Amino acid sequence: MSPSALQDRRNRQVLADIVRTYIETGEPVSSRVISARFEETLSTATIRNVMAELEEGGFLYQPHTSAGRLPTAAAYRFFAQEIASQATISAVDKEWIHREMGAATNASEITERAGHVLAEVSNGLGIIVSPPMGKTVMEHARMWLLPDGRVVVVLISTGGNTRDKVLRPTRRFTQGELDATAEFLNQQYSGWTLEAIRGDLLQKLATERERYEGIAQNALTLCDPAVLGDDLAREVHVEGAAQMVGLVDFASQQQLRDLLSAIEEKQRLVMVLNACIETPEPVHVQIGVKGISEGGENLAVISAPYMRNELVQGSLGVLGPTRMHYERAISAVAYVAELFSEALSKI
Repeated sequence: MSPSALQDRRNRQVLADIVRTYIETGEPVSSRVISARFEETLSTATIRNVMAELEEGGFLYQPHTSAGRLPTAAAYRFFAQEIASQATISAVDKEWIHREMGAATNASEITERAGHVLAEVSNGLGIIVSPPMGKTVMEHARMWLLPDGRVVVVLISTGGNTRDKVLRPTRRFTQGELDATAEFLNQQYSGWTLEAIRGDLLQKLATERERYEGIAQNALTLCDPAVLGDDLAREVHVEGAAQMVGLVDFASQQQLRDLLSAIEEKQRLVMVLNACIETPEPVHVQIGVKGISEGGENLAVISAPYMRNELVQGSLGVLGPTRMHYERAISAVAYVAELFSEALSKI
């Protein structure tokens, strides 16, 4: 790929028009079509020369000699970063998304509606990734002793969501100890994340061991994210799988099966979507998602982090075909993340 092909403003505009036209039609784009929609008066011969230069630079290709050109992954990347990222959400989409999200009354409904909106705007998957166990905000804890000595720990978090885990502690607890531990956590740490609870308990043990040793040690044992489960494990909500499978072109049935497996497995979706949290952009765009499946070069992901009380909690976004309406999808992902964050902070 040669970036020099995009140094000329005219080349960039032609490329943007080719990508936009192909997204709209799904057909190879000819010089005649671009000439008709180009803002300057350019002959088809001039546009053919520009298209040849863009093809040489790695931004276009011809499926066969008599056809028009198709955008490459580099062309989509240019379009998403330089053109679509400057787009603002349409008034129609803004009103629709606000209405859909505003009708939700709890965290579960907010998640479901956000996933539905994201799937609709991308013709792909709408994905919401919850925070890992350590970043779960605990509102209430409950604990029960099973006859075989195992302990059921239930953490009720924002909006009534529950995370539960069956543990086999290294020592046997009584139900009385579990009740006392749960009461201590509920009185002292409601509204805290498990990471913050653990840090405070360790500090208490270091400075006031005699006062806190029993109850704090029990709480550490029973509410340690590392004990409750892999700290990287996140819950994933996915909408739109059926429509995406019907739209994306795959070279083989094996590639399709790989994608379905990735959707079912979900952890691969988490790895891809959470890349946005590590990047400085408010919305992260990745063209070609080979970490998902063998057919991942046909896919694109657009994601954004969401917040609760100014702290990053997780990520949301879309996974769809590379031939996606990027301007609409990017602006919608940003707006859904904003509304999702506001809704969580109010619950």
